[in-house]
Amino acid sequence: MELKDIYYNKSEYVETASGNKVSRQTVLCGSQNIVLNGKVIVQSDAIIRGDLANVRTGRYCIISKNSVIRPPFKKFSKGVAFFPLHMGDHVFVGENSVINAAAVGSYVYIGNNVVIGRRCILKDCCRIADNTILPPETVVPPFTMYSGSPGLCVDELPEVTQDIMVDFTRSYYQHFVPAPLI
Repeated sequence: MELKDIYYNKSEYVETASGNKVSRQTVLCGSQNIVLNGKVIVQSDAIIRGDLANVRTGRYCIISKNSVIRPPFKKFSKGVAFFPLHMGDHVFVGENSVINAAAVGSYVYIGNNVVIGRRCILKDCCRIADNTILPPETVVPPFTMYSGSPGLCVDELPEVTQDIMVDFTRSYYQHFVPAPLI
């Protein structure tokens, strides 16, 4: 199934030399600690908290509107420590989702209105359904689908999940085009 073109206002986005498209309405806290590895789309009103710890995405990641990407933290007797957040390649984060994971593997689909609790680990090739809440420190194994509140394994994914996510994120990137001038 071919994706329809998704139009954006060219004046509202900054395009980098490595092909990243970042909305001017995005909040990038601590931008010196945020690394987008190329062909990444960050849509309007998303928040990336690089001021807490390093945040790194792979290639072809899509961070949808109103999402929050925040490094995980651990409480100690003397205070709180934040840890880096690394996302793999070909990751899709749906609208209004909050990601507080320790690691997000490659080829991961995170639906809309999802909350990923602190220090969760999402392995490669997994899917988190819309409206799912993952409790802190959940480990999502490869080729599984989690859903519900609290998020539990509800299904297994096919071995072609990696190919599906590569096709989906590349197609999304190719169809994310400036609106034609009228």
